[in-house]
Amino acid sequence: MFTSRRHFRFAVIFVFVAAFLTLHTLVFQCMAFGQSASTIAGMVTDQSGAPISGATVTLHQNSSGNGQFQAASGEDGRFLLHVPPGQYRITITHAALRSFDQDIDLSAGESREINIQLAIEPLAASVVISAEAQPITATAASEPVTIITRAEMDQRGVTQIAPLLQTIPGFTLGQTGPEGGVANVFLDGGNSNFTKVLVDGITMNEPGGRIDFSNFTLDNIDKLEVVRGAESALAGSDAMTGTIALLTHRGSTHTPLLIAESEGGSFATGRGMAQLSGLAGRFDYSAATSYFQTKGQGPNDGFLNRTLSGNFGLQIANNDSLRFTIRDNSSDAGEPGQTIFVPPNLDEHNGLHNLAAGLTWDFSTGTHWQHRVFASETDIHQSYQNQLSDYYENSGDCDFPRSPQAVLSVYCDFPFSTVNQYNRTDFEAQSTYANRRTTVTGGYWYEVENGFPGDLLGAHARRNNQAGFIDALWRPAGRLVLNAGFRAEDNANFGTRVAPRAGVAYTLRYGNDLWGATRLRANYAQGIKEPLLDESFGTDPCNPGNPELNPEQSRTVNAGIEQNLRRDTIHVSADYFSNQFRDIVSFTSCFPGSACPVAPPSSCPFFGTYFNTDLARARGSNISVEGRIVRWLSVTANYTLDDTRVLASPNAFDSSEMPGNRLLRRPVNQASAVLNANAGRFNGNVTGLFVGRRTDSDFMFPPLGLTSNPGYTRLDLAASYRFTKHASGIGRVQNVFNRQYQDVLGYPALGRAIYVGVRFKLGGDE
Repeated sequence: MFTSRRHFRFAVIFVFVAAFLTLHTLVFQCMAFGQSASTIAGMVTDQSGAPISGATVTLHQNSSGNGQFQAASGEDGRFLLHVPPGQYRITITHAALRSFDQDIDLSAGESREINIQLAIEPLAASVVISAEAQPITATAASEPVTIITRAEMDQRGVTQIAPLLQTIPGFTLGQTGPEGGVANVFLDGGNSNFTKVLVDGITMNEPGGRIDFSNFTLDNIDKLEVVRGAESALAGSDAMTGTIALLTHRGSTHTPLLIAESEGGSFATGRGMAQLSGLAGRFDYSAATSYFQTKGQGPNDGFLNRTLSGNFGLQIANNDSLRFTIRDNSSDAGEPGQTIFVPPNLDEHNGLHNLAAGLTWDFSTGTHWQHRVFASETDIHQSYQNQLSDYYENSGDCDFPRSPQAVLSVYCDFPFSTVNQYNRTDFEAQSTYANRRTTVTGGYWYEVENGFPGDLLGAHARRNNQAGFIDALWRPAGRLVLNAGFRAEDNANFGTRVAPRAGVAYTLRYGNDLWGATRLRANYAQGIKEPLLDESFGTDPCNPGNPELNPEQSRTVNAGIEQNLRRDTIHVSADYFSNQFRDIVSFTSCFPGSACPVAPPSSCPFFGTYFNTDLARARGSNISVEGRIVRWLSVTANYTLDDTRVLASPNAFDSSEMPGNRLLRRPVNQASAVLNANAGRFNGNVTGLFVGRRTDSDFMFPPLGLTSNPGYTRLDLAASYRFTKHASGIGRVQNVFNRQYQDVLGYPALGRAIYVGVRFKLGGDE
């Protein structure tokens, strides 16, 4: 017992002495640190000079590689760190802003002040670049906005833009058959040429708004934005019901990053893709190429598609940069035709080649002034060929050169050959003044449109257009955002038109608990669309163009509410839209004694031209729910109600286009749901699509009398499994239940298709 007490006393004395020595050492070290510590402080602001709160400031110690100190900027944008002297790399990050990196050397006792101005990151999921002249956060937009990131595209297994748009509120797809069929989209009840498409700011539509999405892939695309409502005040002609803006990938890793995919499957389909990107000092780069080929599900149903894409940037100074982007796409598609009604066409082909390039210079001249100079060119070549007749009837109307495999039918297959060439060259310069509450942008735009449409029989058409625009955004209070602007566009065909717009966004409530933030928004805008080149410049004496055509016009109203729930894990939005379309161009047949304002030449057995005659409207709502059910499971669901009407169509040649009918190929009801599971190395995705009954026509002669297309449902699956950090297996199943349906009457959609492949990821900053 004595021994135990002696040991106990010894232990107590030992602990006391050890504690004293440890405390003495800590006090000494703290005193020494206090005498030699360095201080780094500063302020983080945006390009307008407004303070940024919540930015993460991190100091990495370069010498040991282990020391790391971190702070967050406060409401006033300021931060403060006390660190030992040494060499550091300071990194400042924010979810909606571009990151900042800089090496600094802090001596003992030094106090360093560093003020950082961060630009908005256009690729961020919380930022929208196409709703205003300058990028803004999505919560400040007065228009309905949908953003889809690269991660979501990969999860869904989509490789082309058209099926992706089908899952976005307000969009309907009309495609003439499976892969390679002509693909049109309709947004909020508008025509297929009422939506402007931009890739890194470059216009992809041909003059007059047409665009075929059949060969439009998502290769090298990092972000897709959809802004609904007329956007002509910002984007000019063609933006009658909204814009689709796509942003390509920018290199961001100091070690080059290579991503490669290869897959194959049903209908002898093969696809390959490779993307190389990186960051070399002030230069960033991203280049991608892809190849797709399939034999299709029937005769003459093959499709070949090639894509090249590049994005290259040079940071000249902190607020001074150059960026060059280029995209080249070529495809060839067999067109078997309306095989539900007629025998397949064995030699009809569509060949497309689109080349687009743009150069952007962004720079600032002071804290509040930013400027942009932008030049782009889009070159579009289209070839539509049907050299031989593959089916015929026993009448003289089918006396055309026939294929050796031609078969007897009740209809004629009319041979044709059409080649179209279009070119758009754009130049734009704008300057922006921004302070903490106000952003005002003014600019000038000039465009030259050239074309050799096949309908002009080799003649050349040209339009020189210019515009001036002003866009303003004002935050009179923390909860309220107002915007307004207009564009005065001078078109070589229709003269000068002014397209205004105005909107408001108001945060009714802040919060991140069970009942989170509530936001209200409303927007009014007008849109314009120039005529097609053949509508204005047609040279056929019996089918001339009309140089006096006015632009087609739209008036759109949107009002909506956004609600966050359950600590911002659920986001609900609901929008009402009311769109009116007037001065729509139609073809008018003229004959002696008719009401046609043009007297037909006596030498023409048939005469017709174009006039602004039609009127239509679309009203409805878009409802969207996004949420995380549990940590590993999320869902996105959308519903669109689109009530359209033809109000006037004096020249309608088909019964489906008569006044009182719904607009062609726009269903009243459409819905989609995307369920994504991410558990460990596995990611699985289920996409369900419902498309309701819609007005359509067989457009056969003689007509079959079909004026309605039944609705359908479709289920798609996609999955990936990460074997290692460098290799993953990928797979997808389209149309799981092999539904037989038609997006366009007579053209059967693709049946069940199964594809499997691999994805490699090498390099990058790990």
